[in-house]
Amino acid sequence: MTRVWLRWLPAVVVPAVIAAGIVVAPLQAGAAVELPAKTPEQVLAMVAQSPVRAFSGTVEQSSELGLPQVPAIGPSSSQDAASSALELLTGSHTARVYVDGPSNARIQVMDSLAERDLIRHGNDVWFYDSSERTATHLTLPARATKGDAASGEGATPGAMQTPAQLAQRLLAAVEPSTRVTVGNDTSVAGRSAYDLVLTPRSSVTLVSSVSIAVDSKTGLPLSVEVRARGQQNPAFRLAFSALSLQKPSADLFTFVPPPGATVKRQALPEHNATSPAPKPGAVPKPAVSGSGWETVIQVPAGAVPTNILSSPLLAGATKAVSGGRLLSASLVNVLLTSDGRLFAGAVPLDRLQAAAAGQ
Repeated sequence: MTRVWLRWLPAVVVPAVIAAGIVVAPLQAGAAVELPAKTPEQVLAMVAQSPVRAFSGTVEQSSELGLPQVPAIGPSSSQDAASSALELLTGSHTARVYVDGPSNARIQVMDSLAERDLIRHGNDVWFYDSSERTATHLTLPARATKGDAASGEGATPGAMQTPAQLAQRLLAAVEPSTRVTVGNDTSVAGRSAYDLVLTPRSSVTLVSSVSIAVDSKTGLPLSVEVRARGQQNPAFRLAFSALSLQKPSADLFTFVPPPGATVKRQALPEHNATSPAPKPGAVPKPAVSGSGWETVIQVPAGAVPTNILSSPLLAGATKAVSGGRLLSASLVNVLLTSDGRLFAGAVPLDRLQAAAAGQ
């Protein structure tokens, strides 16, 4: 599970990561389904061998993380990155998703009277916010064309994930700390599916289980549902409410800024084995302690942007605890220590405090 939490937990307070966060939907139970029995190994093999590389559909979110409700991003959102981060983690969101292979994707997140668009075509990525009428153009490194967007590889920075991408990241980290079973057959977006259930063997983690609906014909993950201990309804749901396996039109992956839009251009640095070593004083990488579902991520002092730490919204969402301030959600706890460090994990507060104390 280490790789999973490396991707998830720092995202709670770091907008650059949260922007790649998950916009999801409630799993609508369909009519009774009865499929040929399969073992967990057989369902896992279906996911690994899924031939789906192109699709389009509607993805919706609902979450009950126990975080304060934040209004949809408005014109002043750029002034408060923490507001943007928390907004993506609360309430409900709807998006249209189009994917064609590893390097063509379009995601349209629908806000109230506005929308946010991400369009990727090869190494070109455009972000457009209709409420602010701003368009940002990124050029990805050449290595970013590798992988498969449909299966979860080659994900675009800043992009909302699909159920398939999130499921692949979870399944890639399955280890002895997780029990894998097959639950009752289900239906998602009108398609019959197997229910692959991941249950932590740990009694400490805040996560009760993860349920992945796997399309019975193609092996494509259709939904992801995460439950927290002591919470009846899923704390986090990601699912297609509509899905087509037809190849999307090629013109969906091109973008021309509308007249009057402010255009910003940005290039991402190339990182590979031959890249120069980081310069002295560069921001350190997060450290990891514990293992499996009890993993704790430590972000050193100075690595979290100061505008996040000083945000009034973040201050209102946290509470004072011994050693700092706590941001508590049903699936994750984040401890901001008095000396500027950050500790996050799907564990109780005392585990984070112990990690902060070096225990």
